[in-house]
Amino acid sequence: MKRLLNQHPDTTQKIILGVLPFVVLLLIYLVASDARLVKNPDDKLLPSISDMGRAMEKLALQPSKRTGEYLFWQDTGASLTRLGLGVGISALIGLFFGILNGVIPYSRINLSPLITVISLIPPLALLPILFIVFGLGELSKIVLITFGITPFIIRDLQGKVLELPDEQLIKAQTLGASSWLVIVRVVLPQILPRLFEALRLSLGAAWLFLIAAEAIASTDGLGYRIFLVRRYLAMDIILPYVAWITFLAFLTDYILRSVSVRFFPWFHSTK
Repeated sequence: MKRLLNQHPDTTQKIILGVLPFVVLLLIYLVASDARLVKNPDDKLLPSISDMGRAMEKLALQPSKRTGEYLFWQDTGASLTRLGLGVGISALIGLFFGILNGVIPYSRINLSPLITVISLIPPLALLPILFIVFGLGELSKIVLITFGITPFIIRDLQGKVLELPDEQLIKAQTLGASSWLVIVRVVLPQILPRLFEALRLSLGAAWLFLIAAEAIASTDGLGYRIFLVRRYLAMDIILPYVAWITFLAFLTDYILRSVSVRFFPWFHSTK
């Protein structure tokens, strides 16, 4: 008898098993929503799919009477711009200091304790300070994302550099490579795919910091809209926005993985 731990689903079974939990959750929601709406047609806690569709149609397809903007797409564009800038800046800083601390012992001894301490500071606790120092505009939100995920990226990449075989570094130096050439020709090509892995792991935290900053001080953005309509118990807007944020996070993760697979196939073939 074949043991359960040795049984592997085929492609069709993988698709069915992967989709099944989402179908079950959707059915549970539909049943619960219908039950509440039967008792109270004005219930706002679990709106029907049609109610959410009408609310999102108004936000996405009808211009605002006050500004003339399509609010859903304006919020999406604002949030993605902030997220992209924050993650992009974090990637550059993290790559630089991650490699520097991993390769240069003096830099590692000098900066690692500071980066470790910074990584332990809850970024949201600094949000009021960031608003005071950088104002309530875009800069404070981007700084929050950068401050929140950069230390993790630095520490992760530093660890990955230290895991590289010493033989590679010794051979490069034996052939006459300078410290700069060792970094550029030996370390950097092997660390770049690991940077994409670190960014994928940081996306959840980046979205958290973005939503928090938008909720407290912003005039647009997905987080701003969610916290704006909460006072009206507008679950027909909140739930689709949460679903949209989840989809964008999944899409961003997929893009990062696809880019990594496209440019660093050797890295993924060894995993």
